[in-house]
Amino acid sequence: YLRVRAVSSRPLTHHLSGSNPDFVQQGKSLTFLKMAAETCTEVPKTARQFVLKEEVIVERKWLKLEETTYTDPFGKTRTWETVKRTGNKKGVTADGVAVIAVLQRTLHYDCIVLVKQFRPPINRYCLEFPAGLIEESETAESAALRELEEETGYKGEVVECTPALCLDPGLSNSTTHIVSVTINGDDAENTRPKQKLALLEFVEVISLPKNDLLQRIDELVAEEHLAVDARVYTYALALKHATEKPLQVPFMKF
Repeated sequence: YLRVRAVSSRPLTHHLSGSNPDFVQQGKSLTFLKMAAETCTEVPKTARQFVLKEEVIVERKWLKLEETTYTDPFGKTRTWETVKRTGNKKGVTADGVAVIAVLQRTLHYDCIVLVKQFRPPINRYCLEFPAGLIEESETAESAALRELEEETGYKGEVVECTPALCLDPGLSNSTTHIVSVTINGDDAENTRPKQKLALLEFVEVISLPKNDLLQRIDELVAEEHLAVDARVYTYALALKHATEKPLQVPFMKF
């Protein structure tokens, strides 16, 4: 644990030097807030935190609610309410996959293939990556290509697959792989893709230009009042920041 102490800002009177943390511009003094972090000794050193037991409170077809008993840094026993999926699939490395699919076509901008579907827990339509659960003994890569074809009709090629990642560790133990896939839009089987949706599965495919993804998402949100999956928006933000110039600290400009 760290305790951060803020020191009052004050005018600086020293010149910029390699050994001096204070900065000054000729004729104009600058002020800044110096932050000091010191180790807090209030929390005793204990053994690593761990789970003692898990008890099912209620279980339904797809999900169950458990009371998780664990130890805190003081060694005290505490409880947590945890949501888990039912079932116990063998030979899988995560619960599911999410697919970052890039549609590439001659004389067209690359597009990110997304899906829109209604999500009852939030009572809204949500913009998401194509995604789904991994079947027993199925690899993440195979699951990604299968889900992509089922939800969008496109056939792709896996470029990269992440390790198993947490989705919402404060609520659930659910995990996923993020799988990057390229789609050859010039291929005959991808010129008129046809979804292979399961019964009672309703998914709309939305392809947005990769070079303007964040703005196009914001426009869709404003026009259709959509929710956006955090992974999609984070990816769009990363693309935007990757094309920007590095941030400049104002007080370092002279």
